Amino acid sequence: MQITFLGTGTSQGIPLIACPCAVCTSTDPRDNRLRSSIMISHNERNIVIDTGPDFRQQMLRENVQTLEAVVYTHEHKDHIAGMDDVRAFNYIQRKKIPLYCNAQVAQALRREFAYAFSDYKYPGIPEVIIVPIELTLFEIAGVPFIPIEVTHLELPVLGFRVGDFTYITDANFISEKEKKKILGTRILVLNALRHDPHPSHFTLKEAIALAEELGAEQTWFTHISHQLGTHSEVQKHLPPGVALAYDGLKVVI
Repeated sequence: MQITFLGTGTSQGIPLIACPCAVCTSTDPRDNRLRSSIMISHNERNIVIDTGPDFRQQMLRENVQTLEAVVYTHEHKDHIAGMDDVRAFNYIQRKKIPLYCNAQVAQALRREFAYAFSDYKYPGIPEVIIVPIELTLFEIAGVPFIPIEVTHLELPVLGFRVGDFTYITDANFISEKEKKKILGTRILVLNALRHDPHPSHFTLKEAIALAEELGAEQTWFTHISHQLGTHSEVQKHLPPGVALAYDGLKVVI
């Protein structure tokens, strides 16, 4: 199984529009971050977690030819805005794309992409099927997903454990009950937005402490803002077994 980091940036991405800071003007490609998303590839099948505004660009960059399904963490725009572009896969694969999500995400998708769910189907719209999920295990093409409920300020967000891999984005709190689902994970992904406190995201310090508590073999940080600093500088100060993810990073599990 291979994990591809499609995007590792926060809601505005990096560089930010019109920002002259050292991160946004960096020539290091690791400092260019699209909106956060990953792709799980197994037995020649690709499952994407979240379709943000950069979904089309991410699919082109990685030369993705097929899409088995999309899984959603939550309904914020930087995680659902690119859903319309699954229609390219509809055309190639001649089938509907299943969207695995909870009730609140389904409601947002129906609202934001009403034309895809209306009784009258305009030619060329995305053809999708919403597959409801809760906090119980589900499978996609033989790949088991264990949902993990985390908190993003007051919004419930889903992380997912897939075998020895766990993906947590957009969180600033994980209950002890949900942490138990993560224990034993070999590869862990956590959001680490910036140094200063934030009402809905882990800071770098908080993410490091949580990584040490959960004890994964390797922890990668994602959902990074330009306020964290350049990739090369931040990386120098991280403990062993902890690193910043970057767009295009591939991890084999």
